Amino acid sequence: MRLVRTKSEVKEWVNRCRVDGQRIALVPTMGYLHQGHLDLIREARKQADRVAVSIFVNPTQFGPAEDLSTYPRSLDADLERCEREGADLVFAPEDGAMYDSDHSTWVVEEVVSLGLCGRSRPGHFRGVLTVVAKLFNLFDCDVAVFGQKDLQQVTLIEKMVRELDMAVEIVRVPIRREPDGLAMSSRNAYLSHQEREVAPELHRVLEAGSRFLKQRGECAVEDLLDIMREGLSRFPAFRLDYLEVVDRKSLRPAVKAVCGQVVMAVAAYLGKTRLIDNMDV
Repeated sequence: MRLVRTKSEVKEWVNRCRVDGQRIALVPTMGYLHQGHLDLIREARKQADRVAVSIFVNPTQFGPAEDLSTYPRSLDADLERCEREGADLVFAPEDGAMYDSDHSTWVVEEVVSLGLCGRSRPGHFRGVLTVVAKLFNLFDCDVAVFGQKDLQQVTLIEKMVRELDMAVEIVRVPIRREPDGLAMSSRNAYLSHQEREVAPELHRVLEAGSRFLKQRGECAVEDLLDIMREGLSRFPAFRLDYLEVVDRKSLRPAVKAVCGQVVMAVAAYLGKTRLIDNMDV
């Protein structure tokens, strides 16, 4: 496995792959890799001849009061994990390598990005889409692999690829969970011992909503939300950001909850840690 730090090294590697007629898969990450990330690398191995992983804590997707400076980092451990999973290249750009000092060009989506996480994190998805578009251009990749936990992110990336005619296939990988149901996330490292014990209740609330909807096939959205709100009310440590039932394709608020057509999505703070989760019923 090769570690590269500059765009020119990436382009050199991509050119060699193309000369050999090889298919390239890209796994974009912000590092501090967990088993969910490794699932993405394993899927990428199935999809292509060569697998590249990017490790970059992208500053443009963090708000002024967010955790850019404290976001967990573990490059040496990440490199070991990538090599063990069979990655061929890791791109870990040095500070300043991804954006010129006068950078002012952005990829902005103006509908789907405004709801859910975008409502409370203005500008976040502008940063996400811009850095992903830059990575797609750098790697000229045939396929890119993302996790379902970041539901709104992967939906927006699929939309960007479709609407801007990008020649890359997007593959989604299901959420990897801890044995108690908590969705794996690099930010779980922020949780205290007490908070970690409460955190899985967020998933259990979604499970309760899923059971309720599956038993009925369809119901009023408000009835489904009431079931989940009741579950959350038993754990006052959570500070709810949003709890919504959305259309599984457009992510717009569902008019009616119909099994097979909706996703339940939640974001909540537990102490200083923002947790997100979703469930496709």
